[in-house]
Parts: sequence; C-alpha cells; structure tokens
Amino acid sequence: MTDQVRTVVFPVAGHGTHFLPVTKASPKVMLPVLDKPLIQYAVEEAVASGAENLIFVTGRTSRAVADHFDRAIELEHRLVQAEKQDLLNVTRGTTPAHVRCLFVRQPRPLGLGHAVLCARAAIGGEPFAVVLADDLIAGSGGRPALAQLMDAFSWNHASVIGVQRVPADRTSLYGIVSVLAGDGRLHSIDAIVEKPHPSMAPSQLAVIGRYVFTPAILDALEKTPVGTDDQIQLTDAIARLLHSEGVYAYEYDGERFDCGTLLGYLQATVAYALRRPDLRRETRAHLSELLASGRLGPTSGDR
Repeated sequence: MTDQVRTVVFPVAGHGTHFLPVTKASPKVMLPVLDKPLIQYAVEEAVASGAENLIFVTGRTSRAVADHFDRAIELEHRLVQAEKQDLLNVTRGTTPAHVRCLFVRQPRPLGLGHAVLCARAAIGGEPFAVVLADDLIAGSGGRPALAQLMDAFSWNHASVIGVQRVPADRTSLYGIVSVLAGDGRLHSIDAIVEKPHPSMAPSQLAVIGRYVFTPAILDALEKTPVGTDDQIQLTDAIARLLHSEGVYAYEYDGERFDCGTLLGYLQATVAYALRRPDLRRETRAHLSELLASGRLGPTSGDR
C-alpha cells in the first residue's frame, strides 16, 4: 500500500437544515464565506495537501457543486471582452488543471458512512482522505490541517482521524475518542463513541471533519448495519476498524470554524474578513464602531 494520499472524498449531499430556507435548493457547502463557497476552501486545502483526485458525493440539491467546478465558457468570454483578467483568473482557478474531479451520486440520504461507501469504485484500492467542508479550518504556519494528517499517515501507515479538544460539557455534540498514551499530537485510539453524555465521555478529544483512511475502512462500512436513525455511521465503521488494525487521532494545528451552525458560520465570516488585507481595516473599524456605539450590547431578547 502506498503512503501517498492522492484521493480526497467530499460528501456534499447534506441538506443543511440549520440554514433553511437558503439550503432548500442549494447544498450547505455552497454557502459563501466572503467570496468563496465552503467547498472551495475545502478543495484548496486538499490540493495544497497534495490531492490529485477529488471525488464529490452528491445528492439531489448538489448540482451547484458540479457547476462551480466546471468551466463557465460564456462568463469567461464576457470577462475576456471586458478585459477583466483578474476575475477571469479567479473563475478559471476554481480547479487546478492537474486535478481530476469526479462526481458520484448518493441515491438515498443514509448518512456520512454511506456517502463514503458510495465512492468506493472511484477510490480504488489506495488510501484516501475525507473532508467535511462545513468544518472550515485555517491551518497554522502555512501547513493545512489535512496535510498534517497525511504526514501522520505516512509515519504510521494507519488511518488517522483529526481531533480537537472541546469543553467537557460539549462532548454530546461530537464523536469522542478514547486514546492510549500518545506522542505529542498523535494518539493511538482504543475506542470511539458517538455523542456521549459528558459524564460518559472517555476524553475531550472530539472528531472533526478530517480523516485519512486505509482502504480497510470501506470493508468496515460494508459490514456496518443501518442504525436506528436510518443511517450508516462512519463512527461505527471506525469502531469496527479498530478490531482489525490501528487507528490514530491527530490533534491538528489550526483554527476550526463549525460552519454547520449559524454562529460558527458568522464567526468564520468575521475571522476571514479580518485576515483579508483588502477588508481588514474596514472590518475592524466597523466592529469597533459597533462596540463604541453600544449596539452590540444586550437586548430585551437576550437570555
């Protein structure tokens, strides 16, 4: 088995019910943070990490994802005529020329594990990564979070799951791993539990939307039954994989925004505006003005 991870799977069929009605006809991964959709940030992270094959697992409302990564010939023609070279470069640059995009349909909404399994034929027998675009992660020191996991995979030749320490009272929102003694940021997993009550959580290490898997996870998914929620859970397949081979947790270095929630999405938008040289000064000035004016103070609706 090769150590190089060249394929990344993006499950993009989720409905994003927290964002209705805007996600009624468009997937949540197309929600923009400033001038790029969430899926574009995820693809850029994957490509910067060395990915060459991008597999998008789509659903009924995911047509916009395929359109986004396709050529827009009429738009490009208008930009050429208008001599707007910068915008033309941005439009053409959504997908680098050396990267191949494949689109696989998830026929029924049977969960994240099922979405990954739908990509099996396209993945082949090599290791691969899974990236959840609504977990927007700003890598630290120029090293993307996914690249950090890929490095850990090359060291251990075993599946690696991205994790983040969360407050004890929030463990019920995540899959939580139980780990053995680790080496720095890398820990050997001995159990994984889906959304445990804080009193039952084996640790505060929460699974975040970055994974690097050996092909064995696909066999585990094949054997994972549909749960009581009518979904095939990726967490259950990882728990099954633990019986046959080692799985590691890696505490990636970077800032994560949960853009699957309204608050996390707002926080990401503000944070990325403050990172942009062309927006930083005006954004900071506007926030300072709001604070000084008292308009960010408590209202009668606050609790």
